[in-house]
Amino acid sequence: MRERQREVQLYRGQVPSPGRPTVAWRQDRVRFWAAIARGDKTGVAAAVAGVSSPVGFRWFRHAGGVNPCLAPTVSGRYLSFGEREEIALYRAQGVGVREIARRLGRSPSTISRELRRNASTRTWRVEYKATIAQWHAERRARRPKAAKLASNDRLRSYVQDRLSGRVRASDGRVLGPEGPQWNGKNKPHRGDRGWVQAWSPEQISNRLRVDFPDDESMRISHEAIYQALYVQGRGALQRELVACLRSGRALRVPRARARQTAWAHVTPEVMISQRPPEVEDRAVPGHWEGDLIIGLKRSAVGTLVERTTRFTMLIHLPRAEGYGVIPRTKNGPALAGYGALTMKDALAASMTTLPEQLRRSLTWDRGKELSAHAAFTVETNIAVYFADPKSPWQRGTNENTNGLLRHYFPKGTDLSRWTAQEINAVAHTLNTRPRKTLGWRTPAEALDEHLRSLQQPGVATTG
Repeated sequence: MRERQREVQLYRGQVPSPGRPTVAWRQDRVRFWAAIARGDKTGVAAAVAGVSSPVGFRWFRHAGGVNPCLAPTVSGRYLSFGEREEIALYRAQGVGVREIARRLGRSPSTISRELRRNASTRTWRVEYKATIAQWHAERRARRPKAAKLASNDRLRSYVQDRLSGRVRASDGRVLGPEGPQWNGKNKPHRGDRGWVQAWSPEQISNRLRVDFPDDESMRISHEAIYQALYVQGRGALQRELVACLRSGRALRVPRARARQTAWAHVTPEVMISQRPPEVEDRAVPGHWEGDLIIGLKRSAVGTLVERTTRFTMLIHLPRAEGYGVIPRTKNGPALAGYGALTMKDALAASMTTLPEQLRRSLTWDRGKELSAHAAFTVETNIAVYFADPKSPWQRGTNENTNGLLRHYFPKGTDLSRWTAQEINAVAHTLNTRPRKTLGWRTPAEALDEHLRSLQQPGVATTG
């Protein structure tokens, strides 16, 4: 039994591998979690720590994304790892306890207690090392204290009922689908989710004070509930209950990583604020708004809408050869059909069929599928602009059109099954549909009227 427990701890990275010095292993973990705190991806953090990617991913997954190590800098009440390094340096130089305390701005009793408690005791001479002292401090900080949810059955039942309680009809029947089984990974893929009460931990924590105003034992913080869900072995809640959270996230996302943006392709020169003023009043046709409609299994259809006439064009994005056969690889070829280069070529092929007067500008959302916008502008001479983050109203014409298109391409369906001819038929349906904003004319009629007003021979119409 003990050997099996040792194997599990070794797999999870909770103990060093045979032959690996304990101190070096602890230093690897400290470097790994420091890199995570800076916002590095798990694979990058593993490389910084000098361990393999599988080890790094296991450290992160089994800790629930919560750093199990004591932070290098903690509140002023406790010694930090940097202060312990200074103590070790001064101690090696023969500096006395009171002098060390004076230099660090600490009480002499704090330094004396630190040297007595956290020094290495397995050598013939007591030595003070910062890494050993930090490990002792972390071990004491974790103290074997029973989790509140594990020791209070009534409180645990209350929390579980509000998290995972099923939705029932007035006659008591359980409603809704069962939902997929949690497989130990992070957020589940799109599909049915079980209908549950799904109270947030913050709602549960604050509601306890309302339902049990005089019972102090029925109190728990929302952070304790989150950690009971995220961290294995902490609390009495099963990890499967993370599926009941609104986000369904099974791992905590470090703050520094959450603050990062994936919009490096959006520079100040292509922001929507730089768009010509004539675009706003819709008086001049030729300014387009674009986006993707996403379906199941990484399928998509591109949408283009002209702001003045509401004329719609749909971009067929078939999957590349090898999709579903070639294993997905990081930074590998984009086989889903809307990689940057594929998207650029498909947009250029569609928009270059338009008269030059209808190719003035294109406003897109911040998706990376148009990260090759500079090459697209060179090929087509169409200026590209990007909307501000989380501002769909800046592309309101396109958002409204996408809502109409969802009648034909509902969410949660595979869009790759439709051919170019079929999606063009849908576009024709929208373009021959009368619109109130156009005085009950159709977008095709409005665009054709504009083209005739140009009075330029040789310009093809949509009639």
